[in-house]
Amino acid sequence: MALNNPAFSNPAFQDPKAVQTYPGGRQAAGLTPPAAPTQFAAAQHAGTDAATQAHLEGMYAAPPAGAIETDRMTVEDSVWKTVSLFAILLVTAAVGWVWTMAGVTAANPNPSIVPWLLGALGGFVLSLAVIFTSRKKVRPALIFAYAAFEGLFVGGISAFFEFIWPGIVFQATLGTLSVVGVTLALFASGKIRASARATKIFMIAMVGYLVFSLVNVGLMLFNAPIAGGPFGMLSQTFMGIPLGVIIGVLVVIMAAYSLVLDFDQIQQGVRNGAPRVYGWLGAFGIMVTVVWLYIEILRILAILRGND
Repeated sequence: MALNNPAFSNPAFQDPKAVQTYPGGRQAAGLTPPAAPTQFAAAQHAGTDAATQAHLEGMYAAPPAGAIETDRMTVEDSVWKTVSLFAILLVTAAVGWVWTMAGVTAANPNPSIVPWLLGALGGFVLSLAVIFTSRKKVRPALIFAYAAFEGLFVGGISAFFEFIWPGIVFQATLGTLSVVGVTLALFASGKIRASARATKIFMIAMVGYLVFSLVNVGLMLFNAPIAGGPFGMLSQTFMGIPLGVIIGVLVVIMAAYSLVLDFDQIQQGVRNGAPRVYGWLGAFGIMVTVVWLYIEILRILAILRGND
């Protein structure tokens, strides 16, 4: 079971045996193992040795087959799919940024929150649609729509924060790319891997963070004194350090480990021989984690800048 990201709950990323039965799997593609040879087939075996040898030599001499030729998921193809989704996100992020700042004037110095609220709601609904429909069939169109709405959210909230704290978006982007780059490099070198124990700790921390976030939102809605400040309890200080910074650093670590789990699940899908279309699901999972990481770093910087 994928403990980090619901996008990887599909059997294609989990049980190697499941690849025989899920939509587009080996049975569906006509790749089931051949039946045991009959007496008639055995009698013809001697006459086909030369043809078989020639066929094998041709296979070894041919260039290696990629994702397009095999219609199977590969790491390289998943990377390109991830890049494509982020390209969509960047385009709609620009739209969200312009939309947010369009109404800002001397008479009305307040950026619009409509783009990032619309993007957040649309992205949430579409993420649920992607996760639940992918159990039967992966629908790339839903994933493209998710990337578009997520871009609207990222662009809108980034413009809003940039208006209040100039330069914060560049800092958050640089921090996000640094975390993703270091995590990917450590994973590719084999120096960091997911483990059952670390994943259990990660899950406990995630549940705790989710509960804390829900309580914090509730206190902010009811204007509780303890939740004073723009970020609720995260705006409070502990031993002179903003609580949001302490928790934010822990969340960034959790997001980095979530990326490790995402990379591991994609590799598992490749080993399982998942159909090529499942690369879009892997790209979707990566995008969910990276956007989460960016928003957390953006919030940490906002809390630090707000306490200057």
